[in-house]
Amino acid sequence: MTQKLISTQKITLIIGGILLIVKFGAYFLTHSNTILTDALESVVNVIAGGFGLFSLYIAALPKDKNHPYGHGKIEFISAAVEGILIIIAGILIFGKSLYNLKYPISLHDIDIGIWITAVAGFINYILGTYVEKQGKSASSIVLIASGEHLKSDGYSTLGMVIGLTSILLTDWLWLDSVVAIIFGMIIINSGISIIKSSTAGIMDEVDYKLVEAIVEVLNKNRHPECIDVHNLRVIKYGTALHIDCHITVPWYFNTLEAHNEVKFLEDLLTNNTEKSVEFFIHVDPCLPSSCKICNKLDCTVRKFEMQKQVKWTVENIILNQKHFLSSQK
Repeated sequence: MTQKLISTQKITLIIGGILLIVKFGAYFLTHSNTILTDALESVVNVIAGGFGLFSLYIAALPKDKNHPYGHGKIEFISAAVEGILIIIAGILIFGKSLYNLKYPISLHDIDIGIWITAVAGFINYILGTYVEKQGKSASSIVLIASGEHLKSDGYSTLGMVIGLTSILLTDWLWLDSVVAIIFGMIIINSGISIIKSSTAGIMDEVDYKLVEAIVEVLNKNRHPECIDVHNLRVIKYGTALHIDCHITVPWYFNTLEAHNEVKFLEDLLTNNTEKSVEFFIHVDPCLPSSCKICNKLDCTVRKFEMQKQVKWTVENIILNQKHFLSSQK
């Protein structure tokens, strides 16, 4: 899987480099700020693609003494760098376009520029769709960020083509700078969004959609001997997940029986997750109050009859406390 991600990023980098040359050729031909906007985005694509490729190599390195959780966090840093570069490009576009609103320059060969821009945008969109799909299947924030940016570039190009066509039909040169300003702001917003996403990963912010998927698997495959699951936490390290939680088992279980419950839970989540998963599971003994939610009906030492099974939810499974019926709290 890692090699496939690296190959995908290499393809992205090569195509990005070719489109960069083509777009700057179109800019020098036309002197259009709108086309310059597209070209500067390609600069970001190439620089970010190179850093992303480097980060994928680093993330693929095995765990070592100094990095017991692996090197996957580098992907979040790579995405943050891409977001910063996108914002810088947006600011440069915004500034130059404002200047040219006051001091306009003549444009040339807009019809040729439209065709070059349209073809480059279509290629970016197709490539972005493919890269984003590969990134989501492997939970690689580097590829997801690259794919989203390339698709955004494709959408932006459509707007730019419309703007350039309007300039060609009306001969209103000021439209060139106005269109560039609008897309400069869109680009800045895109960069901010990527930085927010990468910061969330660096800060180990809870991914509620991921936790919800895990909870769904747990609820569908409940094991009577696993009375309860709580204090569930999921941390992303590149394409790998680190999951830790507490499980409650009958107090009279020996070490082997408790280990078997831990193994059952590990196998369950591993087989229902497309990512590499590392577990740290803490075992708690049940309490007399646990009997009322315990589904182990063949238990011979229970103090109370089972009354109701607690349904695990995203809200209650992440809490660091055992579950009981509301009347017991």
